[in-house]
Amino acid sequence: MMNLFFFLSILSFLASIHFLVSIKKPGVYPPKYMLKKRSVAMAAGGLIFFLIGCIVSLFH
Repeated sequence: MMNLFFFLSILSFLASIHFLVSIKKPGVYPPKYMLKKRSVAMAAGGLIFFLIGCIVSLFH
């Protein structure tokens, strides 16, 4: 079960990197401010999943 949280954490961080790279492309849709918001949200989600995974692994 804890591997699931670490896997979700990695996916969230990869999605955040994807959105950050998309900002550099010209003429991208959705607008850049939306991509920044999505990137921050995905990074925050990745951090939360990582912390939950660490807590679960400590008590396992």
